[in-house]
Amino acid sequence: MPLVKNGKIAADIFVHVPDGAEMPEGGAVLVSAARFLEDPEALLARVGELGVIWPNNRDLDDLLPYLDRLAAVALVFPSFRDGRAYSQARLLRERHGYAGELRATGQVLRDQFLFMLRAGFDALEVNKESDAEAFALTAKRYSVFYQPTGDGRITALHRRMQQRHSESAR
Repeated sequence: MPLVKNGKIAADIFVHVPDGAEMPEGGAVLVSAARFLEDPEALLARVGELGVIWPNNRDLDDLLPYLDRLAAVALVFPSFRDGRAYSQARLLRERHGYAGELRATGQVLRDQFLFMLRAGFDALEVNKESDAEAFALTAKRYSVFYQPTGDGRITALHRRMQQRHSESAR
């Protein structure tokens, strides 16, 4: 499955390990929330980066004690109409300060890519290579926004205020 990361098509270093499958000795892996919560300390102790696939109907409180040790959290969009993963992403970035990879997976559509970036996602799993190319272009399309979010971009209002301040300082 193609991956778009930081606005570019990228190689996915994470291997999806299904429930019940043998865990690789090393390397970056993504496991389900259920598998992770069975024995999080054992998974976190293994060599290699660990990521968790977190469903949007599961409480983030179960994940919070481990956030600082997770390399990736993949939030699931089971349907393009179900936006709970947007809320989870904003909570992870803005309230809980999660700095690792935040990945959107499932029904990730072209029309929603910009909203996913604004919510704090920095990686998206897409179904087709053509979608990956379209997503990479979309990330470059907009540089100014009115709404503040946790993606680190300043708003149009703040940009104007900075301009006025620098002009008045002259």
